[in-house]
Formats: sequence, structure tokens, C-alpha cells
Amino acid sequence: MAEALNFTYQALPMRVVFGAGSVASLPDEVSRLGLRRVLVLSTPEQEDTASRVAAALGDHVAGVHAKARMHVPVEVAAEARQVATDLGADGCVAVGGGSTIGLGKAIALEYGLPIVAVPTTYAGSEMTPVWGLTEGGQKRTGRDSRVLPHAVVYDPELTVSLPTGLSATSGINAIAHAVEALYAPDASPIISLMAEEGARALASALPSVVAAPEDIEARGEALYGSWLCGSCLGATTMSLHHKLCHALGGSFDLPHAETHTVVLPYALAYNAPAALPAVAALNRALGSGDPARALFELTGRLGAPRSLRALGFPADGIERVVEQVTATPYANPRAVTPDGVRELLRSALDGTPPVG
Repeated sequence: MAEALNFTYQALPMRVVFGAGSVASLPDEVSRLGLRRVLVLSTPEQEDTASRVAAALGDHVAGVHAKARMHVPVEVAAEARQVATDLGADGCVAVGGGSTIGLGKAIALEYGLPIVAVPTTYAGSEMTPVWGLTEGGQKRTGRDSRVLPHAVVYDPELTVSLPTGLSATSGINAIAHAVEALYAPDASPIISLMAEEGARALASALPSVVAAPEDIEARGEALYGSWLCGSCLGATTMSLHHKLCHALGGSFDLPHAETHTVVLPYALAYNAPAALPAVAALNRALGSGDPARALFELTGRLGAPRSLRALGFPADGIERVVEQVTATPYANPRAVTPDGVRELLRSALDGTPPVG
């Protein structure tokens, strides 16, 4: 007989607007929140898209601040907070991926300014109350309801300019959220359904996105998958995969999405023996008998990096990461040991096929 269900599910209060051309609804979304002067945030690379969004917002815009950076360094957050204060902004519109939305969260964490997120990648940060700040080579994360975006506008037309390489790694990054949600200690049936469907949608869409970047249908399917996967991250506890990526990114400034892409097959292979229901769900989603190997092979087909060495991670950095990960481990289905993490990182360093 199957084990009796026993779970808690907390729905997050958020409004989602989805569809091609939906960026035109931004003025209504901002007005709905009672905002009059919003600061538009982006990375330098996304400044053109941020300017397009600012134009759609018209008189609601207080200014554009295109200085978001990976892992949200504390000095970058401090500058953005000061800009928001100087301009008298009463909210933020974050245009981009995890770096930009993370910067909006840093402002919200300090001042409580509401966020409207306009994702242009598949990172999923827009669906979570999780914030992160990096200082002195250490990335701190936490959860706070103040940083959860009040509204999210998903417009696949805004993702067409996302380079195929980043499209691929951003999508695998999103799948990582689903993978960990499937074996999280606070998983629930609804989240498991979302995780499986999100992983399926992204794994199906990403090859088409890479082959035909202007395919709006494929872009929409990938964005749909990222929404589901991001929702999973917002509702469950992160595990070993995310802990590894936080340590690698914070200490070695490795690129965020690429790091998630490399690490995921190895973290999944590590946990697979202790997470058989998750493995079964991922086999259905990916159409495989070995989800860790399937993700590794999908990454290869997408032309994405498959080794930490390719990202610039040095072999002599392994012990530093082992120490960080095992000192304060996240909840995980399999015990996190120094030897286990060390072996995982050695395999990921060279990009050898993952073995559970």
C-alpha cells in the first residue's frame, strides 16, 4: 500500500501575466499596485531591453539603472538602493534574469519597494521569496516575503534576443529547481506535478530554441517551463545542488547559469539512490532511464559547457568548496559528506559522465 499523504502547501501571493506582447500590460500592472515612479533595473547587457520596457511604462518611470551584476555584490546593491532613494522611486521593474531580479530583491529587502518582474531568461528567480547577496567571496541567501515580486509579466518576445548559449544554460538552471523540488523535504503533490511538467517543457523546448532562436512558440514553451520550475524553487527547500552552486559562484565568481548547468547532472547522480520517486518523475519528464545521464547528454546537444574547468574553476579550489558545503549543508536526501562532495566536484571539474 502506498504511504499516506502528509504535506503542507503554501501558495505564494503573486499575479502572473503570460503571453506574446504582454509587456504592453506593464502600465496597468504598475497602476494596479498603486505605483507612480518605478526604477527600471537591468544588467548593462540588457539595457536596450530595459529602455524598451521603460518606453512602455511612459510617465511611470523614475529612471533606468543598468548596473545589475551576478550574485548581487553588496556594493552593487548599496548603489542601487541609493539611486532608488535619490529618484524617489516607489517600486522597481526588474528586466532580465536572476542578476537583475536579485538586485530588485536587495532593494526590497532594505526598503520594501514592490517589484514587478519582467523575465528575459529562464532563471526562475521571479517566482521566489529567496534573496542572495555576496560579500567577501561568500554568498548569503535567505527567504523574506518582502522580496517576492508582486507581479510577473512573461513575454516570450522579450526572450528572442537571449543568446542561444545563455538560453540553454538558463533553461538547465531552471530544470535544476524542479529536480531539487522533487526530493525536497517540504515537497507536496502539486509542486511535484509542476516540477515534472516544468522539466518536461524545458527539455522539450530548449533544442528548438537553440536551433531556431526566433521561434516564438518554442520560446513560449521554455518560458512556461521556467515559470513552473521557478514556482517550485519558491515553494520548497533547496538542497545540495544549489548549495554547491552558491559556493562556486560566491567564492570563485563563476557564471551563474553555466555553473548550474555543469553541476546539475552530478548533484542528481549523487542523490539519485536516495530519491527514487524523484528519479521516476524525471525519467517520465525526460523520456529516459537515467535522468542524470539524460541531462548531461542534453547539455551536450545544446552546446553548453559540461565541466567546471571550462568555466575557469581551479582544481585547487575543490577543498575550499568542500569545506563551505559541508560546514552548513542544506537539507538533502543523501548525507552530504566531505568525501562525497569531493568526488562529485572532481567529476564535474573534468566533465566525465555522471555515475550514480
